[in-house]
Amino acid sequence: MNERRLGQCWCGGIIHTLHNAVAPGFEVLLVGRIVQATGTAIMMPLLMTTVMTLVAPASRGKTMGNISIVISVAPAIGPTISGIILSLLDWRWMFLIVLPIAVGALILGASRMQNVTTPRTVPLDVLSFILSAFGFGGFVYGLSNLGADPATGWLPLGIGVFALIVFVLRQLQLQRTDRALLDLRVFTSRTFTLSISMLSISMIALFCTIILLPLYMQNVLGMTALSTGLLLLPGGLTMGLLAPFVGRIYDRRGPTILLVPGSIIVSGAFWAMTMMGQTTQPWMLMVSHIGMSVGLSMLFTPLFTSGLGTLPPKLYSHGSAVVGTIQQLAGAIGTALFIAVMTSQSAALMTQGASEVSATASGIHDAFLCGAIISLFAIPAAFLVRRPPLGTPASIGH
Repeated sequence: MNERRLGQCWCGGIIHTLHNAVAPGFEVLLVGRIVQATGTAIMMPLLMTTVMTLVAPASRGKTMGNISIVISVAPAIGPTISGIILSLLDWRWMFLIVLPIAVGALILGASRMQNVTTPRTVPLDVLSFILSAFGFGGFVYGLSNLGADPATGWLPLGIGVFALIVFVLRQLQLQRTDRALLDLRVFTSRTFTLSISMLSISMIALFCTIILLPLYMQNVLGMTALSTGLLLLPGGLTMGLLAPFVGRIYDRRGPTILLVPGSIIVSGAFWAMTMMGQTTQPWMLMVSHIGMSVGLSMLFTPLFTSGLGTLPPKLYSHGSAVVGTIQQLAGAIGTALFIAVMTSQSAALMTQGASEVSATASGIHDAFLCGAIISLFAIPAAFLVRRPPLGTPASIGH
């Protein structure tokens, strides 16, 4: 993609940010958010591909550490910022505040950015695009509906799984002529596959905490949106402050020294959250969230750098696209799964006569227990991720 197309995408994002701010209803707002999500889906893989192309392997950890601030810290502090905004201003200000920042980024990018590769026209396989939309969309939508109404959840889930299978077969066919929408040869790298698996667990952990902790604080402990956001702020800031240091450690020592303790800390924080009850003190939640943030900050940068670093340059763009897809998909699946567990358990207890607060607390406990069990799988995988060679890009199969 050349800089002109990139500027056009960014302009579209700015226009729809303003569109969201003045949206008269939910339907119009939803359309604007879909367009914004499309822009994000383009920007993040492009950012990673550019870094992998320009930055020497020995310095990628430091650069990826800075990128992980954007990718992981932004969702972590999002609830805090939105809680503060909503407690003081109208919801439209959530978009109006972003608008001047986006305009400034557009001006800076237009004046400084230039192509780092030779742009070429690649035809879009429409069938692959449709299959991916039905596959990923149906899978997440069906999973999210299973908790509330299993009768309406299985059909979209089945459609999603079927569409994903056909999508994979289609990509295997197209990649023989380098026309795949998503080249699946990236998964022939063991380190990349392990990194993606651990990244999935990390994103599930991240979205589990930023979704369930606010629900617990407000619906069980009766805290306000502002106090909830402020309580979660230290964890988000901790993740952001640690990211550059984690990148430097990776450049000097490699991934294992970070991934092993990081995965153990994340799992330990999850298990600590399973012990929360209706009388849990807020400071205990803050400590658990900070612990989770420390663990996640030790995972993201090594996983990004090691996973993409094992790929040959011609697959950087596809590897970056897989990373971006897995981040969003794992977050959506994790959110849908945990909400489904929480909803089903809460509904079952309320039919037995439990109070709404007690039922909600029990449902969130079960959701955290589910996350704690999933987090255990990251620990053995952390020992297997290897640092790619620092010389030439590694070949597939490492």
